[in-house]
Amino acid sequence: MPTNCAAAGCATTYNKHINISFHRFPLDPKRRKEWVRLVRRKNFVPGKHTFLCSKHFEASCFDLTGQTRRLKMDAVPTIFDFCTHIKSMKLKSRNLLKKNNSCTPAGPSNLKSNISSQQVLLEHSYAFRNPMEAKKRIIKLEKEIASLRRKMKTCLQKERRATRRWIKATCLVKNLEANNILPKGTSEQILPTALSNLPLEDFKIVEQNQQDKTLPIL
Repeated sequence: MPTNCAAAGCATTYNKHINISFHRFPLDPKRRKEWVRLVRRKNFVPGKHTFLCSKHFEASCFDLTGQTRRLKMDAVPTIFDFCTHIKSMKLKSRNLLKKNNSCTPAGPSNLKSNISSQQVLLEHSYAFRNPMEAKKRIIKLEKEIASLRRKMKTCLQKERRATRRWIKATCLVKNLEANNILPKGTSEQILPTALSNLPLEDFKIVEQNQQDKTLPIL
């Protein structure tokens, strides 16, 4: 008496109240091999009590002339739902993998993986242990960037002030040349060398001193 169907993913069981018939694998080696190939079960070897239910055969495969439903001599199973079976197998394998990971003790392999992860954190400064550590690092870098921007802005302001002082000093020397206080050619020969050795902060002092000296003459 058959108990269940041997097809992968088929949960049909024998029930005398349901109009489903069960059929043994053929004894003929060629037909038997063809049935096994169509079932597509790995390392599957049917035995004496291995059956396929009528769900896997087309209507044309049955001989209904007698009182019982029988398969024709050339009938082969062609109706299978392999997609559902594959999905169920994948789900089972995932659940088994999760279970094994949760129950695996801290053996040498796990210690080796932990050591490897620590080495990665040490060798790569951009690797963070958790999102909070990464967030703190980002906030710190943003503050450093803001500080550097302020310093850059200050340097640009100092550069502009120094440029204005240079221009004013040049104009002052040329004015002194025009009033015959300094010899001609001072601005083209002496001034660049003198001002290059003088700190930019002293330009304003030089300019003010020169203005104080020239005011009585003018």
